[in-house]
Amino acid sequence: MNDVLAAIGEALIDFIPDRSGCAFDDVTAFSPKVGGAPANVCAAFSHLGGKSRILTQLGNDPFGHKIIHELKYSGVDTGCISLTDKANTALAFVSLGADGDRTFSFYRKPSADMLYAPESVKEEYFDDVFALHYCSVSIGDFPMRQAHERAIEIMQKKGGIVSFDPNLRFNLWDSRDALQKAVRDFIPKSDIVKLSEDELEFVTGAKDIAMGAHNLFEQGVKLVLYTVGSKGAYAFTKNTHAFAPAYKVKTVDTTGAGDGFTGAFLWTLKYICREREKLPEMTEEQLLGCIEFANKFCAMSVQKKGAIASYPTVDEMREINM
Repeated sequence: MNDVLAAIGEALIDFIPDRSGCAFDDVTAFSPKVGGAPANVCAAFSHLGGKSRILTQLGNDPFGHKIIHELKYSGVDTGCISLTDKANTALAFVSLGADGDRTFSFYRKPSADMLYAPESVKEEYFDDVFALHYCSVSIGDFPMRQAHERAIEIMQKKGGIVSFDPNLRFNLWDSRDALQKAVRDFIPKSDIVKLSEDELEFVTGAKDIAMGAHNLFEQGVKLVLYTVGSKGAYAFTKNTHAFAPAYKVKTVDTTGAGDGFTGAFLWTLKYICREREKLPEMTEEQLLGCIEFANKFCAMSVQKKGAIASYPTVDEMREINM
């Protein structure tokens, strides 16, 4: 049965500051937390009881081994992770604003994940996979881009769903134009595209989501997720759309919140639709159920620090009425 979520891309260590609302200069301590958007999405999916698998490469160093240990503990299949002595595991130092929003400073020139080669991607990794998820951090001009292209090609051949969250990180690219071109090159390869409010125009060229979604549908995308922060989230197909307001909670840390949303959405989706061609047939009610669940998952996550460590289990979600 194809019920596994696979993700390809970076897994890294987020260093979370001991205080928020201040500059890096004023932070006196950082706590290491496992992160990286693809890893976060897998962990969110597995925390809910699903089966997930990550394709990446880590440094053969203490941070790489920490990531493998913690992903295993979260229920993520780490059997497709490669280790290398040619580069270190990626690190990201996080600064938190007073509202919980964050900025990143990356140590990744290059990191082990960037050197993950296409020949490391085996076709059998996808035998039981219903969806492949990826982001834009790892589609720059280095071997990991070709690994993404191979993984997507295999997933398409097997009839599964390809999910793309651009998750823009401008400071990792030589120019905004290079990032925009890479994202737009990968849009037509994707069945689901998730955008946040501040990414819409950069990715689609449109200032409103209706036109932006239309532009994505014209390129073959079948389902668009659009998150608008504390206001909530939309889901669009060519035929219908749905909106679910966000839950009102006290935000401590938004690190990994968008990834948690994606993981929770895909976990719900696997019970409704596992074939790319049927995505446009989803009803408004089905879309609404998926984004309502993902919103609740996010609301519980942002009340704690870190990404994976903050993700609730399905039992915890059932226990809390919001």
